[in-house]
Amino acid sequence: MTDLSAVQVWTYVLVTVTFMFYLYIGWWARVRESSGFYVAGRGVPAIANGAATAADWMSAASFISMAGLISVMGYDGSIYLMGWTGGYVLLALLLAPYLRKFGKYTVPDFVGDRYYSDTARVVAVIAALFISMTYVAGQMRGVGIVFSRFLEVPINVGVVIGMVIVAFFAVLGGMKGITWTQVAQYGVLILAFLIPSSALALKLTGQPIPQLAFVFSDLTEKLNQIQVDLGFKEYTEPFRDKSLLDVLCITVALMVGTAGLPHVIVRFYTVPNVRAARWSAGWALLFIALLYTTAPALATFARYNLLASLNGKTIEEIEQLEWVASWEKTQLLKYVDKNGDGRIQIAPGDAFLRTDGDLNLAQPNPATANEVYFSADIIVLSTPEVARLPAWVIALVAAGGLAAALSTASGLLLVISSSIAHDIYYRLIRPTASEGQRVMVGRICVVLAVIVAGYFGINPMGFVAQVVAFAFGLAAASFFPIIILGIFDSRTNRTGAIWGMIVGLSFVVIYITGTQAHKIFGTDQPWFGNWFFGISAEGIGAVGMVLNVVVTLVVSRLTAAPPRAIREMVESIRHPDHPAPALILDEESE
Repeated sequence: MTDLSAVQVWTYVLVTVTFMFYLYIGWWARVRESSGFYVAGRGVPAIANGAATAADWMSAASFISMAGLISVMGYDGSIYLMGWTGGYVLLALLLAPYLRKFGKYTVPDFVGDRYYSDTARVVAVIAALFISMTYVAGQMRGVGIVFSRFLEVPINVGVVIGMVIVAFFAVLGGMKGITWTQVAQYGVLILAFLIPSSALALKLTGQPIPQLAFVFSDLTEKLNQIQVDLGFKEYTEPFRDKSLLDVLCITVALMVGTAGLPHVIVRFYTVPNVRAARWSAGWALLFIALLYTTAPALATFARYNLLASLNGKTIEEIEQLEWVASWEKTQLLKYVDKNGDGRIQIAPGDAFLRTDGDLNLAQPNPATANEVYFSADIIVLSTPEVARLPAWVIALVAAGGLAAALSTASGLLLVISSSIAHDIYYRLIRPTASEGQRVMVGRICVVLAVIVAGYFGINPMGFVAQVVAFAFGLAAASFFPIIILGIFDSRTNRTGAIWGMIVGLSFVVIYITGTQAHKIFGTDQPWFGNWFFGISAEGIGAVGMVLNVVVTLVVSRLTAAPPRAIREMVESIRHPDHPAPALILDEESE
């Protein structure tokens, strides 16, 4: 059995070394000019930007939660795999090159200038802030959980440590510091994902390549049989708990929501030219594929291992498993002997009662035979311990989880900073601000955003648990339609864009709030159910996107066409042979 003290020693060593490296990069990449702070001086090589984009995009949700969701949900969990991967392909092919040619700093910058409207810019800023704040709060909470488990410090202390680290390289280096830190963080997180996956594949199938072990071994068939024997449906049975329509809507919402995420889009502003943007998109897709093609294999290995390690074991045997005791402290794993036979059984249903949508670990659920609760978030982090891999591998996974959370958190913090400092302060309040003043305001905004994110990481509100539904739904209903139409439809005007964003955003916010009210506000039940054809909160962003597109196109056709300068600018964005778009005429703006 792995010695717990050895795990802690290795964790301290690897986390300290990687964090010191991140801090050094932040100091090395410190900047003084606004272009360096917001877009890294547009000098990031394509391959480096590809790695940074992959790290920025693959948050704690990808590293920690995605394989866990697939492991728990089985085939139905593939909606996250398809949605997030497909979204990046949309972003790489339809948005990235054109946005780079436009040559701005932020997504609200594009919206404000393309639609010649300060109102549109403010609506875009509000959407960017809400998406980014909900996301970054979840990342900080993830940092706290990893620290709590592996370094045995309180979750609140772990959140504060993460705040300090992120603030250091984000404040000093801005986008330049964040970019090169993310390159290092990608290396850490991908090694931390691939090494235990390969070790598990070799141990369970004799094949060290996870993807091949997943496809060509009989492990999936064995897992299917175990699931059936325990009373579950087969692991590979599709659409077990969701309708085909809901699966389709969730996948589409995740795809278009991913393509509209502001912290990912801004990465393509950092390369020298359009050609580099295309190449960096290709590199990022390759780097992302390394993790995303491994995730289903790791999910299967982890499910098989977890069932074999816990089901049917005596209380005495489980009490001797140090990893069980460690994860119990985090409240993400708990077991109870309901029937008093001295053994633990895994079966369908909740092991403990749920009150107001939250798990009540003090009261076992007498209606089910299940005696084990484990969160999907522990699957990846606990798997090396369950499989009794070496202590350094367990510690590497902890360092990888921190790298994934911190890389995304830093990108989101810069979006928050630039939305306020560039799009509000510089573009609307003080256009005459000097380079030094703009950078200083940006740094102040980063610090304030870190404090707010840390607060919600320490005191998570109900909606943080619904961050995927909120963030992706809002991005799908706001940014993606407006950017796509802004690039490919020169007739779309500012009135249509403003009303499209307002209608799409309002519908998604109302629907998610109503269906998740019991989790957000602690009410006894939702305000209303999934009334729109049974589509869940996670998938409603697809409907919001359609509403946005329809309203934008109809209103644009019923109102005055955009000025000629705007139409010419749109044409120049779409055609590679045209020069970069000129500045918009100020007299035609609102």
